[in-house]
Amino acid sequence: MTTLAHQFEQYGAWRTEVLQSLAEFQSWLQQHDLYDAQADERVQRIHSVLRSDRLKVAFIAEFSRGKSELINAIFFADYGRRILPSSAGRTTMCPTELRYDEAEPPSIRLLPIETRLQDASTADFLEAGTSASHWHSVPLDPSSPEGMLEAFQHVVQTMRVPPEQAEALGLYHENDPDAAYAVDAEGMVEISRWRHAVINFPHPLLRQGLVILDTPGLNAIGTEPELTLRLIPDAHVVVFVLAADAGVTKSDLELWRSHVGAGHRRGCLAVLNKIDGLWDPLRQPEEIAQEIARQVSTTAQVLGIDQSRVYPVSAQKGLVAKVTHDDGLLARSGLPEFEHVLSDQLIPRRREIVSDQVYRLVQDMARAAQQLLQSRRRDIVEQLFELRGLRGKNHAMVKHMLMRVQGEKDEFEQSISKFQALRLVFGRHSADIIKSLQLRDVRRTMRSAREQMKERFFSRGLREDMEALFAQLSGLVSDADNKIGQLHQLIESMYRRFNAEHGFTLPAPMQFTAERYLAELQETLRLVQAHFGTISMLTRSRPQLVQSAFNTMASRVLENFRGLNRDIEVWLKSVMTPLEAQVREHQKQLRRRVDSIERIHEATDTLESRIAELEEVLNGLDERSGRIEGFVQRLMRPAAGSDSTSLAVA
Repeated sequence: MTTLAHQFEQYGAWRTEVLQSLAEFQSWLQQHDLYDAQADERVQRIHSVLRSDRLKVAFIAEFSRGKSELINAIFFADYGRRILPSSAGRTTMCPTELRYDEAEPPSIRLLPIETRLQDASTADFLEAGTSASHWHSVPLDPSSPEGMLEAFQHVVQTMRVPPEQAEALGLYHENDPDAAYAVDAEGMVEISRWRHAVINFPHPLLRQGLVILDTPGLNAIGTEPELTLRLIPDAHVVVFVLAADAGVTKSDLELWRSHVGAGHRRGCLAVLNKIDGLWDPLRQPEEIAQEIARQVSTTAQVLGIDQSRVYPVSAQKGLVAKVTHDDGLLARSGLPEFEHVLSDQLIPRRREIVSDQVYRLVQDMARAAQQLLQSRRRDIVEQLFELRGLRGKNHAMVKHMLMRVQGEKDEFEQSISKFQALRLVFGRHSADIIKSLQLRDVRRTMRSAREQMKERFFSRGLREDMEALFAQLSGLVSDADNKIGQLHQLIESMYRRFNAEHGFTLPAPMQFTAERYLAELQETLRLVQAHFGTISMLTRSRPQLVQSAFNTMASRVLENFRGLNRDIEVWLKSVMTPLEAQVREHQKQLRRRVDSIERIHEATDTLESRIAELEEVLNGLDERSGRIEGFVQRLMRPAAGSDSTSLAVA
């Protein structure tokens, strides 16, 4: 088993263990009346984080760099043959995602290139569902290697169309310096038959949540904004593939500068493939090693990255070595070292992010349960103090205490009335915030901006319009953030009041901030500006440029606003829950205190039995508090064999 597969297996085992421990924690909380709507919300979010978790690796290269062969060597060598089409020249014709969803049968879904004429991005078509008529589906039989090879050939299908049709699709423009080379002797242009491919394949690593993105070369990336605005930026690791026999060509460098190495991608690895072309049998091994080292040094210098991020490999020899079990050839191919680095880059980083999310939600669940236990403990200690004080007291003293506790109960009922009034104010403010961020209003704003941009001819005007649009969108988020800040102050004052008047010990409610959503808008704007700034984009027809890029940008922006709306709604539901839980618990305990003293008032012989009963309950609360901490420790235990320090920051 490779290092990458081993790490994935451990990561999958950790996620399974967390889900099992979470189910036990959930059941225990329900058993002891410590599970409420807020706890259920957090459990659902943990399930969502773990079950929908994806680890995305994007492979980017110009054609004939051996990218598909590298993917075959790393992920599919166990099948004893190439799974992805890999041959001389261009093989990857459209962006191809390899993933696995057990809810769907193994298949290849293909989005026809003609969908570029529709007013929708690839993400919109993906959200439309697998049964939508615009997708062409090819079944896959994982038990038949020959059948899979035949099915995978669909991904590389092309078609020849007149230049006018290619231009309408945004895949050709006569002002493009390279346009003359795209037209064949019969006056036709060869284009990909498909716009996007999604391969649902039950590979062990894909089952664990790995997603592989295989991209076409520079020209195709430039014409499909989905890659530059969504798929590549969302990848956790980007593998940039070069060929040792060609070095860093002009098109390689343009691809790197435009879409990969803009200084913001820490998770980018450069692979110098085809080093077997330097294995000259007439040269000494030391000379060959020195030549490869020079190539690595030169590549790093041209790309402007550290040498340690450039990995010399031979994907073809590595694949052959794995299939033939030739350990010597495998070591010489350099593939194991790159796989080790890839696993170190990908899985620990993702595990830290996911474990951090899980840890925070588990801690919130535990904290809420501990607060309820603390409230119960405080009320029982007060009852014990009162009841022990009744020992040896006459009937009149018991009646006097009953009246005092009844007075506390009546006073608290008045506080609840005020609490309900503030609750109504909270509800009005919440509705105002949600209304200000409705998706239909965001869509309307973006449609208006798109129509205006279609009239623009110069890229400077487009840039100004785009900046104005994002300033408007950022303004919506900032205004909502300010309203949330004001609402938080109102809630905080409610917490302080109940803490002061009724002895609650609730911590200040959690603060919500829209900072990361504002940052996401700025990142999207930066990506859009970079996309419009590429040479290949400026040679395309302006309406097609605006429409295709805008649709993809709109999809990303709407996804950001959906996330903002979802998180605000979760915050609005959860921020009041601790106070509401404490109010209900205190109200319940006051009723119990009144009931206890009434029973003692009517029959004084129950005093000692009631004291003993409360002392037993108190001891049980202390034991439950320890159990909660035990559940937290179990849930945050690292996966077996993993580096525990990677979770320490969570």
